[in-house]
Amino acid sequence: MTTDHEERVRERPRHRWHLPAGSAAEGPYALDIDPKRAGWDRSSLRVVELQPGGVHTLVTGESEWIVLPLTGGCTVHTSGEIFELLGRESVFSGVSDFAYVPREAHAQIASGAGGRFALAGAKCERRLPARYGPAPEVPVELRGSGTCSRQVNNFAAADTFECDRLIAVEVLTPGGNWSSYPPHKHDEHRPGAESVLEEIYYFEIEERGGTAGFGYHRVSPSRPGGTDVLAEVRSGDAVLIPDGWHGPSIAAPGHTMYYLNVMAGPGEQREWLISDHPDHGWIRDTWPAQPVDPRLPLHGLSGPSGLSGQEASR
Repeated sequence: MTTDHEERVRERPRHRWHLPAGSAAEGPYALDIDPKRAGWDRSSLRVVELQPGGVHTLVTGESEWIVLPLTGGCTVHTSGEIFELLGRESVFSGVSDFAYVPREAHAQIASGAGGRFALAGAKCERRLPARYGPAPEVPVELRGSGTCSRQVNNFAAADTFECDRLIAVEVLTPGGNWSSYPPHKHDEHRPGAESVLEEIYYFEIEERGGTAGFGYHRVSPSRPGGTDVLAEVRSGDAVLIPDGWHGPSIAAPGHTMYYLNVMAGPGEQREWLISDHPDHGWIRDTWPAQPVDPRLPLHGLSGPSGLSGQEASR
């Protein structure tokens, strides 16, 4: 017998999984992905661009949200709290502070100098308090080695910042390297081994010498009729992953690749448990003999180190 999740996957057109920049714009958002657009239950991502002096109001509804500066800073007013986010020059320049906004709330996001802000959300059950996430407390780790080296900013990983359902991290991959490798999946409930998570990848590619960069992202089916994507990705693109083996994400030489991962699922525990593709998991055994790419860290380590390169695929 097939599950309801598998039936929904079979009904979805494949072209929807890669959303080129601008194709998912809606109203004030340069990118607007909600569960209805994605065809799933929980995960959301919006990107709002504010001009100098701009103000945006977020009505959270049944979802919890994190306001994460991509460029610039802002002030977030919500639930009687005021959070001043210093932000950053770009996603390639450093870790950012952020604000958590609970479900059933209104938030006003104002930016004196203007900027671009990601709103990562997940439909949830508990209403947690609004909170500020300081940049120095974001654990930054290096994963993999050699050409599989990448940097992960675990600002809202399952074990670093409390949310009800939302899991979100940032990944920076130096030009020429592969990340999200070996390919992995999280589309089956297997206690202690794998968790079901809907996932969004949002990409930005570093420009060099006035030239826009690009990368490639692969999702291959983990079951008949499952998600199948091979996409050239550029700044502002997103890829939706309801199921399947995802990876690698490949950065073109000379251009650092950034992606924001937003995840949520139905499990009782908020956890990120993955299974490696059986044909490619052996690559981990080669990592201890190789040094981490000397270009990393891109902007310094802060906070405690997390999973080692042998343990994580992101």
